[in-house]
Amino acid sequence: MELCTCRMCGFSFYKRIETNLCDDCAKKSEDMYDKIVRYLKEYPNSNALQISDYLNIPAYDVLTFLDNGQLERSHGVFEQIPDEPDFRLRGIPKNPD
Repeated sequence: MELCTCRMCGFSFYKRIETNLCDDCAKKSEDMYDKIVRYLKEYPNSNALQISDYLNIPAYDVLTFLDNGQLERSHGVFEQIPDEPDFRLRGIPKNPD
């Protein structure tokens, strides 16, 4: 059996295989991952800070899932909003001021 130390809580424990998370933290990590995946299905072009703010999960943890290959990068297209939108295109009358 291997003596392991949890990287999240620092708890030392024995396991048959070497791991870096205790059972409690592994469950929390799995739940966190599931929340992120559900959020990304609804908001696919979100970045780590948006995910972190909405789900109250540290951005570091979101980036760790990304670095570990559990999440993939999206190469969405972002466009700049024009300074003066053309209101006629939206059917909204422009203010005559």
